[in-house]
Amino acid sequence: MWYGIYNVLLILSFPFILCALLLKKRCRSGLLQRIGWVVPRGWGSQDKVLWIHAVSLGEISAIVPFVTTLHHRYPAVKIIVSTITETGQEAVRQRLAGIATHCFLPLDYPWIVNRFIASLNPIGFLVVETELWPNLLRALSRRGIPSVIINGRLSSRSFLRYQWIRPFMRQILSAVSLGLLQTGRDERRFIELGALPGRMHRTGNMKFDLTMNGGFVSQSSIERSAFGVSEDELLLVAGSTHPTEEEILLESYRDLIRSFPNAVLLLAPRHIERSDVLTRTIEAFGFPVVRRSQLREEGQQKPGGPRIILLDTRGELAQVYGLAFMTFVGGTLVPVGGHNLLEPPAWGKPVCFGPYTDHCQEIAELLIESGGGIRVRNGQELTEAFVKGMQNQDWVARVGLNAGKTIDDNQGVVERNLNMVEQLFGFREPRPSFLLERETGVHS
Repeated sequence: MWYGIYNVLLILSFPFILCALLLKKRCRSGLLQRIGWVVPRGWGSQDKVLWIHAVSLGEISAIVPFVTTLHHRYPAVKIIVSTITETGQEAVRQRLAGIATHCFLPLDYPWIVNRFIASLNPIGFLVVETELWPNLLRALSRRGIPSVIINGRLSSRSFLRYQWIRPFMRQILSAVSLGLLQTGRDERRFIELGALPGRMHRTGNMKFDLTMNGGFVSQSSIERSAFGVSEDELLLVAGSTHPTEEEILLESYRDLIRSFPNAVLLLAPRHIERSDVLTRTIEAFGFPVVRRSQLREEGQQKPGGPRIILLDTRGELAQVYGLAFMTFVGGTLVPVGGHNLLEPPAWGKPVCFGPYTDHCQEIAELLIESGGGIRVRNGQELTEAFVKGMQNQDWVARVGLNAGKTIDDNQGVVERNLNMVEQLFGFREPRPSFLLERETGVHS
């Protein structure tokens, strides 16, 4: 019944879904693949194909060490990574070049996903975080292809929504062979929604391992001079920012430079498509705007003094954090839920964030407990944190060291996840007991 209702709703909404994909520039380029008009080709019948799905840039970043290690251990396995956005496509091509091939995720219509699966013929499917597409998971299960949730999480908002359709969620989750989850809270939530307890496991957050296996390095590959920042200026980097939050940051910066005119603020909006709008917002505050895309142009003048550097290019934020004096991670001063709090600590940089951290609650708590993170409730407290750092650089260094130690103390997630995936897909023996129970019907 539930699948019938879901598919009727999908069919009725197809014109609206198509319009939405056409209107969103970042989703337009993969449209033919998404509607099943074009399917991935090029694999022989003897190839072992592992299909990994990651929505966009953040999820791709999280799985780079995992995919890289998997490729090095099993080079004969062909890895295909699907995304939904053009940003995700660029991330795969940049960060997993020569390791994985990209395709766009098909829309969740039975005839489309079946065509994709028949073309890829994967040995397994891994979905990063929480992308539970009912028809896709059901089609994989019917073909005997294991599905894994990796680096899984379930936000409070999603959990509350899923509770309204708990009987359907139980059916969806029955098609999941293994859940490798970030926190104990996530494990409890999946089980409450109907997942089998023996299949759900808390292994940790793979973002802690981003400093390993091709993640970050000890020194940024980008120079301060590339942004026109001199050695006597202190760079504040605010990454993955959202509307309203940016106005708060600009007000905070305006207060800060009254006492510390050598501070420079770099804003990296979560969606760079907003760069033109954000430029006008910055200019309305009376600040000069220096866009990263223009700084790349040869001969572009690099102004000094208080100013806003706008990072309007993709794929550089993680490296830019390495140039920062102090940092702020967005989606936390507005009710979004937060973004990757671990990128600044990977460089030993203090990280400030607001009260809205539902998407990264455990990481936020770990950073606060270790003294490596600074939670602020509003713009005034953010300004106070920046002022404290400007006045006491030894304190900034201590907080940065604590942040880096938080990462060191929580690494090893990639290896734990690899071990369980290797067993599930038969790369190693023995196979997990829960899978044997599923195949034989015998419970220990």
